[in-house]
Amino acid sequence: MKAVRDKNKYQLALMEEWISEPIPSTRYQGSKAKLVNWIWECTKDLEFDNVLDIFGGTGVVGYMYKRKGKTVYYNDYLRSNYLIGLSLMENNDTRLTNGDIQRLLEPDPSLDYKHFISETFKDIYYTDEENQWLDVVVQNISRLENQYKTALSFNALFQACLVKRPFNLFHRKNLYLRLAKVSRTFGNKATWDKPFPEHFYNFLFEVNGLVFDNGRENRALNLDAAEVKGNFDLVYIDPPYTSQAGVTVDYLQFYHFLEGLSQYDEWGQHINYRIKHRCFQKRENPWNDPKLVRQAFKVLFERFRKGILVVSYREDGIPSIFEIVKDLEGLGKKVTVQSSSYKYVLSSNHSAEVLIIAQ
Repeated sequence: MKAVRDKNKYQLALMEEWISEPIPSTRYQGSKAKLVNWIWECTKDLEFDNVLDIFGGTGVVGYMYKRKGKTVYYNDYLRSNYLIGLSLMENNDTRLTNGDIQRLLEPDPSLDYKHFISETFKDIYYTDEENQWLDVVVQNISRLENQYKTALSFNALFQACLVKRPFNLFHRKNLYLRLAKVSRTFGNKATWDKPFPEHFYNFLFEVNGLVFDNGRENRALNLDAAEVKGNFDLVYIDPPYTSQAGVTVDYLQFYHFLEGLSQYDEWGQHINYRIKHRCFQKRENPWNDPKLVRQAFKVLFERFRKGILVVSYREDGIPSIFEIVKDLEGLGKKVTVQSSSYKYVLSSNHSAEVLIIAQ
């Protein structure tokens, strides 16, 4: 019995330690928010002082390593995600003031606002009133003169946009799911019905509270993974997932609306107007091509072979875990594989999350 009590005490201590270290909340698909503690446990005994999070996404893994005192280099090719990294990884001490927040929330009578969202996305994602509010707020954000305050504001706006969306995605025109007067077996109507300003204010408060200085010069990058150069102690690789059926996760298409917010003045240049939900035009990306993704892995492994490579993937993906391990061992790496059973949102399958560590 003593052994059982000691084990439970240890597990409780771990939980209390993690709760004391907050991470950004997000409803972004593929986020590792529920797995960061496991990732830390798997990597904490490795010898590394800096980390490159090359597919940074929501930033939860990079932020966890920042909390652990590591120098973090965050990268993502989407500008919207880069702004998240800029706000919480590179930014060590800048926060929004009450005056900043008030200016974000209130229209400036001296400003001639554009109405791009209201005119382009009517009846697609949000109501007319919500579209008008978004047009005002995104232009208010662009008037902030500090890049970190701008990034914090966009971070909060992105989270507010996500929680107001069915499935937290922008993959189809489905505003009717929010507005239909029907009995619901899914979704969170209370969250959908909460006004945008209230969501935005709450997320502004949250991201402000997440800003801290870990005593390191952390960096946020906005590059394609193939363009990132340098030597890093540990490279964390969490690329878009490709299933055995060849179905890929295209984050640009899932979150094109957030990407558009991040480049409001150029948004119209990127839209495919032939598609009714006004998504971005497709971009060629080897990480979204089942025929090219294994070679993309190999190129990345070769470029960063001097460091520790940590690959986050799922056991049923393309390439297979066996193929990834084989390619890493081909570089002379000693490879171990850790597995954690985890069910992803919107997935009916239980698939193990796998962490492949190559030293």
